[in-house]
Amino acid sequence: MPDTAMAPEIDVLIEAEGWAGVDLDGVAARAVRAALDHRGIEEAEIAILACDDARIASLNADFRGKPRPTNVLSWPTEDRAPDVEGGHPAPPDDPELGDIAIAWETCAAEARAGDIPLDHHLTHLLIHATLHLLGYDHERDGDAALMEGVEVEILADLGIENPYR
Repeated sequence: MPDTAMAPEIDVLIEAEGWAGVDLDGVAARAVRAALDHRGIEEAEIAILACDDARIASLNADFRGKPRPTNVLSWPTEDRAPDVEGGHPAPPDDPELGDIAIAWETCAAEARAGDIPLDHHLTHLLIHATLHLLGYDHERDGDAALMEGVEVEILADLGIENPYR
């Protein structure tokens, strides 16, 4: 019997030259699908901007008031956070989940510094960002513990080591 599950729609816009040697489409498809599967979500739409540190620093300044580069940012289309600390968010009603930006220089430097394969680090960051789009967060201790645990479970399912060790 054929698989009738819908594949997520992931639009990747590569804006920075550093991404040229990376199969970001493939890494993103694997990471996003793993996060969605873990939550039992079949249909989703996500846009990913693959940029450089200058661009993400500008976005970080505009949206978070932090004028410096970061590895990944996410913008959910709506607030899906649960009211109860440490609780799982409800599945989204709308498949349009939001947008993600990921920065080449910061991600590559973090992978080198941690002696982590780049595709593993990118997978982790894209899972992390997808979970943000689904309503997970790490502002409160209970939410942070839950989000980290979910990330570790998803990564383990993909054969990727716990990045928090």
